[in-house]
Amino acid sequence: MKLVEVLIERKANTLNRPFSYIYKGTKPVDIGYRVLVSFAHKNVIGYVINVNDEKRSVEQLEKDMGFRIEEIIDVIDDKPLLNTELMQLSNEVASHYVSPLISVLQAMLPSSLKPATSAMRGPKIAYDVFVKLKNDTEEGLTPKQIELVRLIRSAGKILKKDCKSPSILQKLVDKKIVEFEKVEKIRLEIPEYKKEHKKALTDDQKKAVESILNTDKTVTLLQGVTGSGKTEVYLSISEKILAQGRNVLMLVPEISLTPIMVEYFQRRFSGDVAILHSELTPAEKYDEYRRISRGECHVVVGARSAIFAPLDNIGLIILDEEHTESYKQDSLPFYHAREVAIMRAKHFNSKVVLGSATPSLETKARALKGVYHYAELPNRINKQELPKTAIIDMSKAYSFSRESSMFSKYLIEQLKGVLERKEQAILLINRRGHSGYITCRSCGHIIKCPNCGIALTYHRDDNLLKCHHCGHVELNDEHCPECGSKYLSRSGFGTERIVDEVHKLFPEARVLRLDSDVGEVRNNIAKTVEAFANLEADILVGTQMIAKGHDFPNVTLVGVVLADIGLSLPSFRSTERAFQLITQAVGRSGRADKVGQAIIQTFNPYHYAIVLASKQNYEAFFRKEMSVRKVAQYPPYTYLTSLEIIGKNKDNVEEIISKIGRDIEKQNFENLTVLGPVEPYIAYENNNYHRIILIKYKNYDKINQYLKDVLESLKSKSQINVKVNVDPYDF
Repeated sequence: MKLVEVLIERKANTLNRPFSYIYKGTKPVDIGYRVLVSFAHKNVIGYVINVNDEKRSVEQLEKDMGFRIEEIIDVIDDKPLLNTELMQLSNEVASHYVSPLISVLQAMLPSSLKPATSAMRGPKIAYDVFVKLKNDTEEGLTPKQIELVRLIRSAGKILKKDCKSPSILQKLVDKKIVEFEKVEKIRLEIPEYKKEHKKALTDDQKKAVESILNTDKTVTLLQGVTGSGKTEVYLSISEKILAQGRNVLMLVPEISLTPIMVEYFQRRFSGDVAILHSELTPAEKYDEYRRISRGECHVVVGARSAIFAPLDNIGLIILDEEHTESYKQDSLPFYHAREVAIMRAKHFNSKVVLGSATPSLETKARALKGVYHYAELPNRINKQELPKTAIIDMSKAYSFSRESSMFSKYLIEQLKGVLERKEQAILLINRRGHSGYITCRSCGHIIKCPNCGIALTYHRDDNLLKCHHCGHVELNDEHCPECGSKYLSRSGFGTERIVDEVHKLFPEARVLRLDSDVGEVRNNIAKTVEAFANLEADILVGTQMIAKGHDFPNVTLVGVVLADIGLSLPSFRSTERAFQLITQAVGRSGRADKVGQAIIQTFNPYHYAIVLASKQNYEAFFRKEMSVRKVAQYPPYTYLTSLEIIGKNKDNVEEIISKIGRDIEKQNFENLTVLGPVEPYIAYENNNYHRIILIKYKNYDKINQYLKDVLESLKSKSQINVKVNVDPYDF
């Protein structure tokens, strides 16, 4: 009999501890196996973290431990899910981010391997069944049987389903002439591309490659203006690392960028690339995960979660567009791929390259302080000019014509020119849907989400009202739910309405849209990007996913329809985000031999983020924003951690969060400030109240241990849940 310590699949703080079970079965069980157990009268999945042989009887064991011990119902796996390095990594991530270990394990594994009940419905290994010769003879066979034997002999082996006559095949099996062979089927078809040889590097690129390879620092910031050829630097360094017999992990911030990066790496390292991102089907992800774990590929390209790929002997980890917020997970365990990359790099003694034209302030500050190595690409390839930019003040009546309430006269004129010259344009509006909110003109009621109180967005494509926070969907009733009036007004605009406006102004134009709504249909993102790259459309309208990493040689105009979106968000990063988005969008224009142009429409034409983004002047923005952060004592001058209490009883939630805030201040930690308690942006969701405190501090180790103690002390309070977010992206 074995005594097994098991983590339960639920992420609640109160359950963040092992539970004891006994196992009398014959299947092997060890650390890293999933098991089926009964917990609170329900069958759930557990993850084994310790196993001991037990000589005591069940009765004696229960007497010694003081509680009844249940038996494991079944052992699910026949080997551990994670290797030693990934198991160590899961503990390090859980400790650093003060998160339940089970939440980290669930983030690390693909859906079909998660320690979660839902995984049991996930895909399993798929096989092709082949027929091959076991005894190569024709003696005593009928002509039909000989025909099949000769077909198999000439092909080596054939699929069972290609054998026309099951009866003839069975007779050959019975005579032991042929036998079956099961071969695992790979369900993801990665396109084959023509092999591409290494391109000649520019002097800037050569200098960057040598600098990164020769530095003794683990992390390098590769800062390069848009269009400076960072991807070729990634490929050249990867080539060197692979030649050393080591492996490469390449992360991109958006699913829409993954096919492009896969193509770059496939062309250079044909057949040696695996991909991992959320647009793969569960079956495809399962196959890719197992292919990586078996060592059948040496390059992995993927989005954030690919940082946990079971790749061994890693020599290089690259984060392209490292500044992007999508590298930070917005749910438990709230990890940041950059920090996890550094953890893995230390284990393998490998290099981490953080690439961006607009690095996050934290990354740039660390590079300037010498914590990270610094390499730069200051010029575009072939010395191509940066786009010419124009800022249009949308608060002035003279900016508009009668043709449009959304596009300025100047943007309309330039779009006409692009269409006449058979060139392409990109229009950025960082808001999806058709109308931002719906109000009643009779009573003033704004239609909001019943779960979280956010204004519902109207989507004309499917005539529905949708919440962009929690995913709630409602039918578009043409009457006010408050007073019954039919006088409803749609205000604001998103990608759908911009597409309508383009069609109204330029009926002949071919228009594509790219946003997360388009991405709901599998492969739509890749198809849209490919269609635009193949000149099947004149204008691409989209959200932030069109602003990063794309290289469309025929794009000569980028229009930022409303640059102010995001500037007013209640976040200390809102200005940095706006600058990065505008800079990246502007950088999509004029990347080949044609001079590019960018038009930025705004109601804040003198805001430093907009002015400096129009000039692509990162260094000036960095200095200005750092001075703002210093006064307010926000990162990179301090660390931040938010602690959130969630519960159904408002008074109880507020009492607990207030007590924690007071207790932290009593600890007299040096250089520590507590802000709050406050109501977060979403203060009430799914019948639960949310309250937050924000902790600013300089010494990470002390506050990390204190927070662990706080969570331990709250485990007995089952009526509330606790979430700790280390380095929150928003507050």
